[in-house]
Amino acid sequence: MDKQMTLKLYNTLSRKKEAFKPLKKGQVHMYVCGPTVYDYSHLGHARAYVAFDVVNRYLRYKGFKVTYVQNITDVDDKIIKRAKEQKLKPIELAEQFAQEFNTDMDALGIKRPDFQPRATETIQDMVEVIKGLIKKGFAYEVNGDVYFSVSKFKNYTKLSGMNLDEMETGKRIEPSTLKDEPLDFALWKKAKKGEISWESPWGKGRPGWHIECSAMSMKYLGATLDIHGGGQDLIFPHHSNEIAQSEAYNGKKFVNYWLHNGFVTVNKSKMSKSLKNFSTIRELLKRYDASTLRFFLLSTHYRSPIDFADIYLDQAKTNLEKLLNTIDNIKHALGVKPKQKETANDKKTGLEITRIKKEILSALDDDFNTSIAIAKLFELSKLANKYIEGKHTSKVLRNFLETFEDLDQIFNLLIPAEPEITEEMIGSITTLVKDLKKDKTKFKTFGDLMELVIEIREQARINRDFEKSDRIRDELNQLGITLEDTKTGVKWKMKR
Repeated sequence: MDKQMTLKLYNTLSRKKEAFKPLKKGQVHMYVCGPTVYDYSHLGHARAYVAFDVVNRYLRYKGFKVTYVQNITDVDDKIIKRAKEQKLKPIELAEQFAQEFNTDMDALGIKRPDFQPRATETIQDMVEVIKGLIKKGFAYEVNGDVYFSVSKFKNYTKLSGMNLDEMETGKRIEPSTLKDEPLDFALWKKAKKGEISWESPWGKGRPGWHIECSAMSMKYLGATLDIHGGGQDLIFPHHSNEIAQSEAYNGKKFVNYWLHNGFVTVNKSKMSKSLKNFSTIRELLKRYDASTLRFFLLSTHYRSPIDFADIYLDQAKTNLEKLLNTIDNIKHALGVKPKQKETANDKKTGLEITRIKKEILSALDDDFNTSIAIAKLFELSKLANKYIEGKHTSKVLRNFLETFEDLDQIFNLLIPAEPEITEEMIGSITTLVKDLKKDKTKFKTFGDLMELVIEIREQARINRDFEKSDRIRDELNQLGITLEDTKTGVKWKMKR
């Protein structure tokens, strides 16, 4: 079976789920609107970019060759205003927060896009599109400003489903006495005195916000995209305007599948700085690790609204810990030389692993339903722990571990990189385990090192040297390493 043919996406444009068929077999061109970089990234950014990170990861997991583009808006009214307040040049401020954005995304385990173009790097591309729109009669110039004429474009409301009256009373319409109609939007803005600007056929100025995404997506992905993503708040006017200017310019359908993630509320209220319920990613990661935050966000379907509160993050931390403990249990069981002879129960368990994995992938094939997929991960976890309690084989244990590892290519939640053995770590441990120095050649990985420490501690206990045994345990605890006595022996884990 060609697993690439099973995926269904909810398309905002058609308002229904559709079988996914990319323009070129085996290839996906995907564009997601990036941030306007004038401040630190917040929970809303985390919600959007974690969701589309999973989309990106899953498409690659299914074997598609993905070209993923995400822009950076580094010139904008907000950037200019904030730069003035901080007595910086707009480009300096934007560069600072573009780097901070990527730092936050890296911290959340989000794959970098294949291309991350910036508005200031593609000014000429935007100018060429605007010139083309004027030539085709879809745009007009007034005193150095250029506007798109919405009335010239048929079916402007097809993405939003709103009527024109609703749009005209919307709060996100740019006011101007120069426009022919209220819904017309700026493609090029005449430079104000002292503002950052670029030369153009209409005089010095800078691009409007909407034209950026059209120009950049065309440059890297062509006239028609397979997938375009963003938050629901971008459906109107931003994405509606993207469609209008792109299709007017190219005469082709702009996007085949529109994906939009749901809103974030905080304790049932709209997230807002004025309400003092606004959390940056940086602040959140001081209280919760990245996997907990990802787990919390992915536990709700990406199109559904999600309510943020500490109690929900605490629940996410507890639930994720259960999955992580299961993986620790599997690794530990593998290390105590389980029986090798396969039984009927082993075969039955292997079939159950296959069934659950198939159901997880089926949930993801149904418009990336991570909520159901994660519930199924707990079913797999329960099965693994029950199996470990009985007689078990290395083959089935490896099947469990490999299944979790394979699925984590999609979720990026469960398999943290093994700690690197640093000289500092070795030094800290050797101060409490003097025997380690002479046995240093015995270990190649951190796991080998810890097994040796456990062996030395166990020997101390056998020798009734409880002072040494307790000291090793307590000092390891100070290093963030806990030891746990189980029926099958002592296992270790890093504190999370």
